[in-house]
Amino acid sequence: MKRYLNFLTALSAVLGLMFATVLGTADYFTANSYTVTQGDSLSWNNGALSIVKTGTPEVSASTAECPESCRAELMLYHTIPVKTVQLNIVGDSDSFVVACGMPFGIKMFTNGVVIVGLSDIKTQAGAVNPASDAGLQTGDIILAVNGKTTDTNTDVEKAIESCGGSSIKFSINRDGQKFSAAVSPVRSESDGQYKVGLWVRDSTAGIGTMTFYDPAGKCFAGLGHGICDSDTGRLMPLLSGDVVPVTISGITKGLKGTPGELRGYFTDEMADGTLFENVASGVYGTLNKTVEGKPVKVAMKQEVKTGPAQIYTTISGNTPKLYSIEIEKIDYRDGVQSKNLILHITDQQLLSQTGGIVQGMSGSPIIQDGKLVGAVTHVFVNDPTRGYGIFAESMLAESKNVSKQEQKLAS
Repeated sequence: MKRYLNFLTALSAVLGLMFATVLGTADYFTANSYTVTQGDSLSWNNGALSIVKTGTPEVSASTAECPESCRAELMLYHTIPVKTVQLNIVGDSDSFVVACGMPFGIKMFTNGVVIVGLSDIKTQAGAVNPASDAGLQTGDIILAVNGKTTDTNTDVEKAIESCGGSSIKFSINRDGQKFSAAVSPVRSESDGQYKVGLWVRDSTAGIGTMTFYDPAGKCFAGLGHGICDSDTGRLMPLLSGDVVPVTISGITKGLKGTPGELRGYFTDEMADGTLFENVASGVYGTLNKTVEGKPVKVAMKQEVKTGPAQIYTTISGNTPKLYSIEIEKIDYRDGVQSKNLILHITDQQLLSQTGGIVQGMSGSPIIQDGKLVGAVTHVFVNDPTRGYGIFAESMLAESKNVSKQEQKLAS
């Protein structure tokens, strides 16, 4: 009997540990907030996960007493509570957009000047780097020089050239923290000019794919990831930017270890639109024209599933087409911003022409079951047939924020 009781005790401990592990795993790999459109219930993964309002039956957006935002319980098999989550309810009409898939050009100017490199200056006393000695780092953003706001490389260059050897005060933004640094220029042995050992950048230009146009907010969303500096890898602070028309003229095929790219050219210097945000989930702004097309519903993250899907993208000219893919994995965690989905290109025509996902394809809409579920964001360098995608829900939410900001400015 004693042996039997010991066995039951050990079994209970093991089962308890397994139960705690399951709940801990479910908590870690699920989001802390969910959105549902009117008339849709919250239950997915064949009923393995669902959301219910505390102490009430299953919540749906058609439940009259449920507010636009409320607390709810994430449940495992509608029985075991996993964690408390935020439930947001949106109108059905607010979740329809026009999927684009067309290439667009970006001309962007930074808010401040980005430090992209530091280099030693050769002087009679030896090699020194005044900027580094003053504590400046690659990725820092120069906001002002000697109290004067600066947004161009020329502003910085002129201030250094005219300093006469006097200390220069740099106002810096580093990861949201602002501070000042006094830099003492030195005379370069090579040309006799005063220098501080900085390489800076104030603008960038490139090609991407527009994800969708929101007729309700008259805003567009593109790329699915932010524009980062090519040297520092950090998000470039947006001062202003234009959207310009692009025609795709060629393809550099992607190979293992060497990402491919879409080659194209700006077809008109006249701007098609204006950029208003460059954030982790993409670029957002307004267009000077309306994008025509049949509206499609944006799927919420819990509606996306592994399996067959399509991407809508342009690899020639300016006309998008649908190509087959497979969604292999989904990551619901809140901290994952532009890598929510793992995609596998299966369309033989696309593979033969591009080798898979290539640069310039970022932002290509992902369609599943007639809904917009996401956008392509990154390619796997060692396997161009695979890459990442972002939830369309995340991009729609940011687009709505941009629309609200523009309405406030216009009023």
